[in-house]
Amino acid sequence: MAPTLRNKVSPFLDSGRLTKANSLAIIQLSRDNFVPVYLRETTGEHDGYAEGAVVNTRFGSFPHSTLIGVPWGSQIRASKVDTGSRGRKRKRVPTEDAEGASSEANDNTRKGKNEVDGNADAANGVKEAVADTSGFVHILPPTPEIWTTSLPHRTQVVYTPDYSYILHRIRARPGTTIIEAGAGSGSFTHAAVRAVYNGYPSDGKRKGKVISFEYNEDRYHKMQQELLEHDLKGLVKLTHRDVYKDGFLVDGKSPEASAIFLDLPAPWEALPHLSRRRLKKAGDEKDDGSTWVSPLHPKKSVYICTFSPCIEQVTRTVSAMRRLGWVDIDMVEIANRKLHTLRDRVGLNLPLDRGVNNSPRDVEEALAHLTKIEDRFREQAKPKGEDTEMAEEDGNDAEKTKDNDETDDASASNQYPWHDGRLITRGEPEIKTHTSYLVFAILPIEWIEEDEAAALAMYPVSGESKATVGNLDRKARKEERREQLQKMQKQGSRKTRRKERDEQLAAETA
Repeated sequence: MAPTLRNKVSPFLDSGRLTKANSLAIIQLSRDNFVPVYLRETTGEHDGYAEGAVVNTRFGSFPHSTLIGVPWGSQIRASKVDTGSRGRKRKRVPTEDAEGASSEANDNTRKGKNEVDGNADAANGVKEAVADTSGFVHILPPTPEIWTTSLPHRTQVVYTPDYSYILHRIRARPGTTIIEAGAGSGSFTHAAVRAVYNGYPSDGKRKGKVISFEYNEDRYHKMQQELLEHDLKGLVKLTHRDVYKDGFLVDGKSPEASAIFLDLPAPWEALPHLSRRRLKKAGDEKDDGSTWVSPLHPKKSVYICTFSPCIEQVTRTVSAMRRLGWVDIDMVEIANRKLHTLRDRVGLNLPLDRGVNNSPRDVEEALAHLTKIEDRFREQAKPKGEDTEMAEEDGNDAEKTKDNDETDDASASNQYPWHDGRLITRGEPEIKTHTSYLVFAILPIEWIEEDEAAALAMYPVSGESKATVGNLDRKARKEERREQLQKMQKQGSRKTRRKERDEQLAAETA
């Protein structure tokens, strides 16, 4: 039996504990500034750098050798790099003879330098990086959330608040097959892969997968390259196709998808292909004889979401969904607003840091501050011809006050953080602008006679025939009602029954 080749797990699914060579990493420059880097392990000079491959940022230079083999989340300090031949300008010689002589001399010099550098690289490999004082960065593992903020934008991007809600509403679970139309920059693709991942396909077993379609050829090739570099080829099937005309089949077979995401300019034109039966177009009277293959799962309800920036697109999409049998149609707009939690630090003895409210914490602190101000005014208002004893006393009082202030500052610095103030939550001053309208709908399972027979066999009802379930109960209730009416007719009218009851009570009382 031939051995089964094991797929390399994508760093988006399992990044491990340490960074690895020939893998993707995210460098965080600031709070919202991320740079994707493919770590390369070089054995000599690379692009003019003696330290090998180098990442240059506004915080300094970072050789890849300092980024490989460190725990994720580590703080990496910048390095002093040897640029080698980078940036060196050649001297211009006016005459051709001098230019030839100079060129020959430069070639000899460069040849000798390359021989020396080659011997050094052969003995020691790349030059060891020396730490610099220019700055630092943090190295983070690739996740769909970070990738969304750092990826190269080729089209409008589906951001984290949108795709997290979308994956929840379309029931994306491990093992689910998702159809995505309009791969674009790949933001939703990476998030969907993580949501449906339950292992790489092996031995013919069905695993979670994303079936993605892209119409633009340039974006298709760039997306293919990214999937290959991110080790997602076995989990994402990317196809270059116009889904408006050619539908959603994969190699002529049904992907049996139960979740759908359409990021298209005109999703209503693709909806007819997402049906369980062939839809006849206007004017079609004869069947062409071809077999209709539905891309949907035959035994599960299908959940769909469309991503449309304009309300006119939503109107046409909803109309098409109603005609095609989709139910539970609703529209959602996501307005993301971050909430920041911080400690409300109030006090006059606190440093002038960001977020500190330099006002009295309580009445005692306010009175103490006013007392200091009044003492300062009295000291300034004293006449110049005061006795030296008074000056010494004032000096002693000032020293005592200074010592007390230092003691208060020391006690304030030694107290617990939660003594500085209560925790408060503040929202962003502005809510993020509109991205798109999300339209959700459900296509139920098609109920046929075989399903009805299976339901009757699984949940039998005594006395029921092949007629509608519950018919026996309706007949029994009708018969019971008829008996009650006959009994009331035998007893007479309500007035007669009341008169008989009154006579019976009078007889019992007498």
